Amino acid sequence: MEQTLTAKLQILVGPEDRQILSDTMDAYVKGCNFVSEKIFRTRELNRYHIHKEVYYPLRTLFGLRSQMAESCIRTAVGKYRAILAAQKEWIQPVFRKPQLDLVWNRDYSLHPQTNLFSVNTLRGRLKVPFCAKGYEESFSGSYRFGTARLVRKQGKYYLYVSVTGEKPELERSEVTRVVGIDRGIRFLAVAYDSEGRTEFFRGNTVKQKRAHYKVLRNGLQKVGTPSSRRRLKAIGQRENRWMRDVNHCISKSLAENNPEGTMFVLEDLTGIRAATERVRVQDRFVSVSWPYLDLEQKLTYKALKRHQRVERVDPAYTSQTCPKCGHTELGNRDKKQHLFCCKSCGYRSNDDRIGAMNLYRMGMEILEHDTVAEE
Repeated sequence: MEQTLTAKLQILVGPEDRQILSDTMDAYVKGCNFVSEKIFRTRELNRYHIHKEVYYPLRTLFGLRSQMAESCIRTAVGKYRAILAAQKEWIQPVFRKPQLDLVWNRDYSLHPQTNLFSVNTLRGRLKVPFCAKGYEESFSGSYRFGTARLVRKQGKYYLYVSVTGEKPELERSEVTRVVGIDRGIRFLAVAYDSEGRTEFFRGNTVKQKRAHYKVLRNGLQKVGTPSSRRRLKAIGQRENRWMRDVNHCISKSLAENNPEGTMFVLEDLTGIRAATERVRVQDRFVSVSWPYLDLEQKLTYKALKRHQRVERVDPAYTSQTCPKCGHTELGNRDKKQHLFCCKSCGYRSNDDRIGAMNLYRMGMEILEHDTVAEE
């Protein structure tokens, strides 16, 4: 299976090289804003027509090289198309943060043997060392590089580069371990494995922090001034970054704490956003707004990287079915006390743990069914 990741490399530059990179990135950002303003006036998104209007001004006014001018056009057009797809209206984007979009083998190249990063600048080619800690596998020779973005953060330079390579997918016949993972609010994830061990990822701190962000948003929305709207946007971006980081930590822990050959079994939560009519109004935001799909996607690519796999199953009755005797009844689960008590055999446990146990059982049934079918 082909897998594409984004590698983050730190570019190590000296004072003189720093100035060259800074001047190039500033000129590039000015070029992007020049193209953005032109598109906003003309409402033209055809790159061929835009090229005729802005290519030579980009070269003469900002000193950009040929490929840099083309990248400015591509970046600005892509930004407008993303805004139109999301908000259905013409909003002029403004590029503020220092950046430089690069094309492999045209604008930049990486030389892992010498740990050198070669990039096209306003003063010609510049070669500087880079640090690839944590991404050494990406330079093994079986991967290929794509477009990249050079950014400056707190005085340091980082290269975000797209890396694509072939990874062998774990087949069901190769599975040696099954882990059921139940996702929720009180516990963001509960994992139950083949050894009968349960791991809880608590969500109390997350719930409190999200409630804090919600209060901030409500207050800023009532003010309604331009500065409050800017603050509202910044808070939303910060909350999203934080939520993605939480999911990254959970998925990383699950992937690294389980060996190769592990199959993670998750509920297929497709359509969960349409389930709001079954949730009380005051609970809807908390119940359906956590990025479950983001956690699933992060676990999927991390599992593929470690020769593991993710299996999705029907979520029906996973919290109402007794994992010991199989009895299914709505009254088995007490949501207020977060307790499961089987009305048939009397088995008791945490209700989220029951969901993980049933997902583990369903994963084992999938493997058993495949074995029988092969025979």
